[in-house]
Amino acid sequence: MIVLHGNTQTGADMASRTSWPAVAKREHFTIVFPDGLRRAWADLRSSQMRAGHTPPEGTDDVVFVAALIEKYVADGTADPRHVYVTGLSNGSAMTMTLACKRADLFAAAASVIMNFTDEFANACQPSQPVPMLMMNGTADPLIPYKGGRGTSRFAVDGFWSAEKTIAFWRKVNGCEEGDAGHDRSGGHRMPGSFPDSRFSRLVNFIFGPQNHDIDGAETIWTFFKRFP
Repeated sequence: MIVLHGNTQTGADMASRTSWPAVAKREHFTIVFPDGLRRAWADLRSSQMRAGHTPPEGTDDVVFVAALIEKYVADGTADPRHVYVTGLSNGSAMTMTLACKRADLFAAAASVIMNFTDEFANACQPSQPVPMLMMNGTADPLIPYKGGRGTSRFAVDGFWSAEKTIAFWRKVNGCEEGDAGHDRSGGHRMPGSFPDSRFSRLVNFIFGPQNHDIDGAETIWTFFKRFP
């Protein structure tokens, strides 16, 4: 399992602020929390379409993650048939980038709080279907559920809606049409069974509320187990 942090975060943040370590210990799988350069990932968006940090020019995180997988497969830690990837925010954009560019590497992927843009979708041409779970908050001030520009002063314009992004993955995966589920009133946060920050009032103000109806890691792992 590869878990990719959000912009300005580190892998250690994802390990300490989500239930992924507990899920991995209980379910007996190896989990990796890599760090992006400058605390960011080089996904398929241009610099104008992202908020926060940007990785150094020329960074190729698709090659980086592929090399990471190759390393763990070579030393016997990972089974190449059972590699999964998920991420949060910028890490989610990187997750979808990996599904777009190296679909052959993953049994399934999960995106948390991210939608496509036109340029993202135009650059996404998966080589094969990839089971994809999407988890977006209906009260996200940065990546609005209905698309466009969020209410945060850090938000940028041009995002697709969650429904349109899901429809893209349904089409490339050859799925039937259907309704999208809802993460009720979630902000730009990982849904969780415990608080994801020590400064809840400040984080609520900037990123919106954390949803506690579900635990994100538990829900994603339940989905991944369907694709062994």
